[in-house]
Amino acid sequence: MLPDKLKISLQYCLPKHLVSRLVGHLAAAKLGVVTTSLIKVFIKQFKVDMAEARQSDPAAYATFNEFFTRPLKAGIRPICEDENALIFPVDGAISQMGPIEKDQIFQAKGHYYSVKALLGGDEELASTFQDGQFMTIYLSPKDYHRIHMPMDATLESMIYVPGELFSVNPLTAQNVPGLFARNERVVAIFNTAQGKMAMVLVGATIVASIETVWAGTVTPPPGKKVRTWHYSEQNATAMQFKKGDEMGRFKLGSTVVMCFEKDGVDFAQFSEGDVTRLGVQCGTLKSQSSDS
Repeated sequence: MLPDKLKISLQYCLPKHLVSRLVGHLAAAKLGVVTTSLIKVFIKQFKVDMAEARQSDPAAYATFNEFFTRPLKAGIRPICEDENALIFPVDGAISQMGPIEKDQIFQAKGHYYSVKALLGGDEELASTFQDGQFMTIYLSPKDYHRIHMPMDATLESMIYVPGELFSVNPLTAQNVPGLFARNERVVAIFNTAQGKMAMVLVGATIVASIETVWAGTVTPPPGKKVRTWHYSEQNATAMQFKKGDEMGRFKLGSTVVMCFEKDGVDFAQFSEGDVTRLGVQCGTLKSQSSDS
């Protein structure tokens, strides 16, 4: 096993984009028994629970990507039906959660990063979340990698932000400053009854691509500039999502950062490292609660 300092140092030297794109091509290739063998090794190495998958046979997946973004069996992640409930959008583990103060989000071990940087440099948009709340969830290789809506919402815009492709595991989060505002990412801005919500899908080393249900594959796009897509009022109905609806997926693991406006939500009592499961209540929608 490599020492932790060497693991971090190697990430600065590694041609992360090249490696990630090469892995992406391999993961998308239909290689028959080779693909099946890779999937079996992955399942054993990371202790993936295939009993939860809609299709449990590794040979049923034509590509590694199909396996990695596998759907779950119907009903295995029941969605909390309480209309005032905020739910976890993914399976994973809580990296950090808490208040957004002076444009800063806590990363780990004394590291903070800017909401403005996270959202692609839009100062006006970042100010929307001043004094709000955030939650960061890390998805490990064994987890289910589809991302779902934590509450009812309507998509307003999507932002692609180019960047690095550091690993996003806990060790890296503790040692690479500004990690989640440094890596390549897709930002989805939603309008909700509690104000705006940002769902930030953060890329990582060997994450072949990030997809959304409305745009398909978003990364890697051509060019290295921040790109923004706005969704017009006439498309508002098509861009409405209910709590629990799928909104995107990672091809290989990563991290989701959720940001909420001030007085929008109250998080339940969770701590760093707590396991998250899609559909389980993780907080309360404040304005709806006060109206009931």
